[in-house]
Amino acid sequence: MRKLKTVILAGILLMPLFANADGTTSLKNFYEKTLAVRADFHQIVTDRKGQKVQDVYGQMQLKRPNKFRWDYSKPFEQQIISDGKQVWLYDIELAQVTVRELSKALGSSPAALLAGEDSLDKNFKLVNAYRKDNLDWVSTNPKDKDSGFDKISLGFKDDTLQEMNMLDSFGHQTRIIFTKIEVNPAIDAKTFLFKTPKGVDVVGE
Repeated sequence: MRKLKTVILAGILLMPLFANADGTTSLKNFYEKTLAVRADFHQIVTDRKGQKVQDVYGQMQLKRPNKFRWDYSKPFEQQIISDGKQVWLYDIELAQVTVRELSKALGSSPAALLAGEDSLDKNFKLVNAYRKDNLDWVSTNPKDKDSGFDKISLGFKDDTLQEMNMLDSFGHQTRIIFTKIEVNPAIDAKTFLFKTPKGVDVVGE
């Protein structure tokens, strides 16, 4: 279960927010106009059979391009931090840090939708726009078949992203609900720096 938790969190790495009008326009406007975001989140992961395998809470922060931070606070503590060059996955319970080059962590991943600087059309294909549960949704398919995700869907209401749903290549369905959302807040640059604590093992590629 611990290994599954780490794989799911590392794979997700984060996701887009905000803008105007329908889901498709909102996503494109977010990419053009949103430079920073801070929000609380509730993340629920279910398996192929619909059974819950993860239910966690935390806070996310991002500053484009390519800087982001996800702090998982309960029921366990974990951090995913990018300074724009490298990404750290810090599992506090295991006292272990995994380091990856940012270029290997983005591409056609949710992180590229959220914080990447390449054009949206380069890495994703917008496949569907619809309305459901009072939200305007847009679905995207990563063009890279090795991204680990088959589909990423975002739901907007009143120009703000409310939910994000992702289907990965293992059949896991991830639902992320955002609250206390701040668009373009002032975020200290130190937020996206990571210093390995004493006694923590570092695993790199």
